[in-house]
Amino acid sequence: MPTPCTAAAAVAVAGTAAALARWRGARLLHPAGRSFAAEVMIWGTPGPPTGVDLLDLPGRHRATVRLSKGVPTPGRWPDVLGLAVRLHLPEGRAFDLLASSSGAAPVLRNLPLPRRGFTGTYSTIMSYRAGARRLWLAALADPDSPDLGRGLAELTGATRADAPRLVLAVASAVGPWRPVGQLTLGDQLDARTDAALAFDPVGNLPPGLRAVGPLTWLREHSYRGSRRGRGASVQSGGSTGVAV
Repeated sequence: MPTPCTAAAAVAVAGTAAALARWRGARLLHPAGRSFAAEVMIWGTPGPPTGVDLLDLPGRHRATVRLSKGVPTPGRWPDVLGLAVRLHLPEGRAFDLLASSSGAAPVLRNLPLPRRGFTGTYSTIMSYRAGARRLWLAALADPDSPDLGRGLAELTGATRADAPRLVLAVASAVGPWRPVGQLTLGDQLDARTDAALAFDPVGNLPPGLRAVGPLTWLREHSYRGSRRGRGASVQSGGSTGVAV
């Protein structure tokens, strides 16, 4: 059970996020982005299994993806870029994954890092527990995929010209990334759909995986406030929605 201080802090964080989102008239974080229909192909975990069936067992899933700029900075200026993915699972369930532009090395996978191009490493920053294991998830650049470009206009052009791909991967705190699947971008969703999308990266997780650490608490309450401030609600796993 939360302590009175923790509960008060949660109310304060959510209230502040709601007020800022209401003032902005948009998402508190990553307000500028593009959303796409997508497909996720899970190959299975190479080496020791994680204990999470969704990652360990081969499968194909319909998905929705949103790529975004954090602040956002103008045009092609550097920014902390965001990748949001929703896997639409059976029986109306969902797996919502948030990742930010970061470095691939262990010392950098915990840090959001600004960059210009949408092609690169995106790490969850937030860690997860799978049994006794602590895991990070990532989307890595596919060397055989078309470049995603710099800026949202170039991103849109890249997805119209081809079907760009990212490699999904898992790692421990200090281990190398282990590829587990592939994310393929499809048709872009319209602006109205993009603006209405919302999801829950703490509550929408597959069996065997749970979010941990102080960032989890902060995300849970700030995102809840942001959704309330812009009049959005977390969509069901059967919806087409994913956003921040």
